[in-house]
Amino acid sequence: METVKVLQKDQIVIPASMRKKYRIKPGSALHIFEYGNIIYLTPPSEYPVGEAMGCLPAEPSLSKELLDDRKKDFLP
Repeated sequence: METVKVLQKDQIVIPASMRKKYRIKPGSALHIFEYGNIIYLTPPSEYPVGEAMGCLPAEPSLSKELLDDRKKDFLP
């Protein structure tokens, strides 16, 4: 894990090792999204669903919450 600082203009610098690994160059587009209290930066992909599988943490489990909620609909 690497640590970055937010610069005065709300910018961050992506470490060189990660820029090289993911071929990020000036002008490259990145997707940013959050899940819980985690912020993700991801390079665009030709197969985003396949590559995103397994990238989110197991907890909190949305499927468990949905199943529990559905059980309430069927219980008296």
